[in-house]
Amino acid sequence: MTEATTRGQELTVGIGAGELATADMVLNIGPQHPATHGVLRLRVVVDGERIVSADPVIGYMHRGAEKLFEVRDYRQITVLTNRHDWLSAFANELGVVMAAEDLLGMEVPERAVWARTLLAELNRVLNHLMFLGSYPLELGAITPVFYAFREREEVQAVMEEASGGRMHYMFNRVGGLYQDLPAGWLGRVTEAVAAVRRRLPDLEHLIVGNEILEARTRGVGVLPRDLVLAHGVSGPIARAGGLDLDLRRDAPYLAYAELFAPGGPGRVVTRTAGDCLARLEVLLEQTRVSLDLADACVARLAALPRGPINVKLPKVLKVPEGQVYCATENPLGLNGYYLVSRGEKTPWRLKLRSASFNNVSVLAEMLPGQLISDMVAILGSMFFVVGDIDR
Repeated sequence: MTEATTRGQELTVGIGAGELATADMVLNIGPQHPATHGVLRLRVVVDGERIVSADPVIGYMHRGAEKLFEVRDYRQITVLTNRHDWLSAFANELGVVMAAEDLLGMEVPERAVWARTLLAELNRVLNHLMFLGSYPLELGAITPVFYAFREREEVQAVMEEASGGRMHYMFNRVGGLYQDLPAGWLGRVTEAVAAVRRRLPDLEHLIVGNEILEARTRGVGVLPRDLVLAHGVSGPIARAGGLDLDLRRDAPYLAYAELFAPGGPGRVVTRTAGDCLARLEVLLEQTRVSLDLADACVARLAALPRGPINVKLPKVLKVPEGQVYCATENPLGLNGYYLVSRGEKTPWRLKLRSASFNNVSVLAEMLPGQLISDMVAILGSMFFVVGDIDR
């Protein structure tokens, strides 16, 4: 038995059956074409069909978002925060404006609080539907993505009507929302939510109980609770592994304290298996919970008297000197902004803790020992956005 080194990676070379020389093989999975929305590279060492080690290589679309934050005022920052996880754009905006409001000691109008909560849950539905459609596609099933996009369009239409944007909403402002909700909009939200809830079983029947999908996902890519904690994994992936953590309930913001109170529509969905199938089941059930939360928000907004949706701000907004960390339960997991202000119109420092970075880091622990044929199933079930990793 001898060892050979290639490009800094130690490879084991031995004598196999029939005294034939054998060696571990290094495979580069990706990066894909740079014109796609994001690329992740995996440097995988395999022994036959079995993965020996896996090294996620990130940074192919790093844009230095945190340094860009420092030279933009708080309204301009929301343009950038939309983009690191483009499937959770509205949720990304919340952390920045809430951090600034904390340092300002600003109380946001009640209508803005409930409207933000409603829009955040609709955005969560959009995020989850994307993965519920695209994950089966990665396993070879093309039909679910058409059903998922049909439902996405229902929700996308009301999000676009309110904000003017389909992906990058830029609708939050320090002190509330950019403008009031359109006349009759709450009724259209109710119709959209009802339509998605009514037709969601169509998508579920394509996924749940599907023999091929279950064979590819059950018992595959198990992520135990200790690894979840060790790598700071959060969101649906962590809850599928038994970690009962959701900031909407455990450190409530916006209107979540009331929504997740006993008897409220909010509940935390968990599983214990920690495999690919459990992660998919959590995502599906969380979509239903978000639809229930959206209905509750609509009912509260309809009952509130007319009033302001934001706080009138000076033309040049300067945030008082200080520091604050604001974490939110984004669709993919914990999203945190650490804001340090020196009393200027731009942050002195604004650090971002994104969910996808930690969720992908655990792949180095999960993939060794797995079959190459299961790698795509595991990778897709981690529900990450590459921009959220690279920032």
